[in-house]
Amino acid sequence: MAERCPLCGTRKARRACPALGREICAVCCGTKRLVEIACPSDCGWLRASAAHPPAVVQRRQERDLAFIYGALGELSERQARLLLYLQALVKQCAKASPTGIAGLAPVVDRDIADAAASLASTLETSAKGILYEHHAASVPAQRLAGHLKRGLEELARAERAIPDRDIAAALRMLEKLAGAAAAALGDGERSYLDLVDRVMKPSTEESKADTDSRVIVP
Repeated sequence: MAERCPLCGTRKARRACPALGREICAVCCGTKRLVEIACPSDCGWLRASAAHPPAVVQRRQERDLAFIYGALGELSERQARLLLYLQALVKQCAKASPTGIAGLAPVVDRDIADAAASLASTLETSAKGILYEHHAASVPAQRLAGHLKRGLEELARAERAIPDRDIAAALRMLEKLAGAAAAALGDGERSYLDLVDRVMKPSTEESKADTDSRVIVP
């Protein structure tokens, strides 16, 4: 007779868990996988879930991709790659200042939209021959705007010259997506940030994970 699951203590343990070295129930395997359980990459249950995700997960993936690719279709290839790079920078900045760290307020979608809008406005004003730096309103947005600006400056040193109009277009799309995510995805004030976190998975080299999308078409 199967023993009770050591994690929930209620359901029968029927799945061998290589991470815990014990049998657990199917529900705990499915809900605690990679969250509370450090699953090895060769776990058969983990591989099966990746190959055949639950319907709710599959629907979310389809919704996420439709939201992102709908935006990419409105941009040129260079602008789309810039948007992906900016998203990586957003994720990097958000990870550096999560809730409760050093008293810093966490970044939310409205901060992303505000930061992107301020940088785009500065570029658009400059294109008219007027040198004026627009500033984001909130402290988190100002912090993010500074991070995006440094990332773009680093990109400019590493790549060929990138027209300001393309950078501004990518920033405006970032503003649009961050502003529309809550209504489109229904996940609250971090809808877009959570989306970015889901679609931009970390690479095997953590140090490169957040900025490795720096491939700009000249």
